[in-house]
Amino acid sequence: MLPTPTTASVPPLARNLIGLTLMAVMLATRFHHFGDALHLPDASWAVFFLAGLYLPSIWLPGLLLLAVAIDLTAIGWMGVSGYCLTPAYAGLQLAHLSLWAGGRWLARAHPAPAPLPPLAGAVLVSTLLAFALSNGAFYWLGARVAEPTWAQFARTWVDYAPRFFMAMALYVGVAALAHALLHTLALRRRPVARA
Repeated sequence: MLPTPTTASVPPLARNLIGLTLMAVMLATRFHHFGDALHLPDASWAVFFLAGLYLPSIWLPGLLLLAVAIDLTAIGWMGVSGYCLTPAYAGLQLAHLSLWAGGRWLARAHPAPAPLPPLAGAVLVSTLLAFALSNGAFYWLGARVAEPTWAQFARTWVDYAPRFFMAMALYVGVAALAHALLHTLALRRRPVARA
């Protein structure tokens, strides 16, 4: 069983540290979408899920703006291709919201400690929905595919979805292990009540 807090149960200092850490992780990884030998894959989706799990709603607009700012900076000043920046880009923001909502649901439905199956289920459903929103918007509304077909759209799931699921599993797994370790250390530091 992994400890899952409600956002209200996380002390303000810890919330701020978590929020700043999530922002730093997004800044460090978002420029390299799938990663390579020198770079970690983009952690943005896990960041939004974990923000829903740990942080109050006030953090959400800042995280959304940070994601857009990183993308615009990468395209405008760092030479990253703007191929994915189409009118369908709004679908990516909806995907981020669905990931945040998945984390929020988990925090409310399973107070600490939450069993592993709900955590895995929330990650799976959130990632499925996020991928459907972002990939569907790009494919059907992005004007990059001359003659879209359902067969070709299904192929995009085979080609790209596993990478998104693997990145989510990696980052949320690391966060869950870190949380479990910190929770265990905190329990050991508490004074033992004497009868």
